[in-house]
Amino acid sequence: MSLDIKKELSDLQAMYKSNPRTNSFNALIYGPMGTGKTNVSRTCRGPVLIHSFDPGGTTTVRDEIEKGSIYVDTSFENEDPMNPTAFANWDRAYHRLKQGGMFDKIGTYIIDSGTTWSSAAMNVVLKKAGRPGGTPQQNDYLPTMVLLENAIKDITSLPCDVILIAHEDTDKDEASGKMFVGPLFIGKLKYRIPILFDEIYYACTKETSQGVLYHFLTRATGLYKARTRLGKGGLFETYETQDIKALLKKAGYDASDKIIEGGETK
Repeated sequence: MSLDIKKELSDLQAMYKSNPRTNSFNALIYGPMGTGKTNVSRTCRGPVLIHSFDPGGTTTVRDEIEKGSIYVDTSFENEDPMNPTAFANWDRAYHRLKQGGMFDKIGTYIIDSGTTWSSAAMNVVLKKAGRPGGTPQQNDYLPTMVLLENAIKDITSLPCDVILIAHEDTDKDEASGKMFVGPLFIGKLKYRIPILFDEIYYACTKETSQGVLYHFLTRATGLYKARTRLGKGGLFETYETQDIKALLKKAGYDASDKIIEGGETK
């Protein structure tokens, strides 16, 4: 059977343009404390929904929460490793919101932080193994990795921008002896999670005569891991101001917020 090549290609183009993910992006943003990672939510396409796992982590955006531009669920912040509940509670809340169409209505979904989120997943595995609150053993890492990788593949398919925030970790390449700085995750997740994201930014600061400036490293250096697909072909500088909307505009995206009127998002 011969194909109508022109129609096939036209259908593919129409499918691509109609995909809600076409105008959205996902990013892994990591760095040390005090480098503006959570504050990045101020610059994202709104409304912004944060699922917070770091105790007190969203205090820096309290003013935006009170204004109603950022919405936060802090119920996952308090975790008892002996009786873990955070990851299971998050999983139920996330799927309830997804089934209810929440992620069609918001501009950006953020998990803060992926470091404590992944620890909560490990707590689940340890409890199932009969060792709650114990030290992870080699056979605990694989089920935790599967749990988290499946969750990340799900959230990065959402019809909104997705950001996973993480702390930094220093690692050493045993073969070369070189040191690297990357996102802090358990076990081999520090290598496997980044490949699931389009953008990997290292959050950093620089002291100047005008005060402290907050930047994203968007390209890898000899020490820090970073990558950009949005900024391909030199669209992004190596160091960019921490402003998600500005980066989206640079990349040719519509950086507008989703506007909610009469209880519905347009």
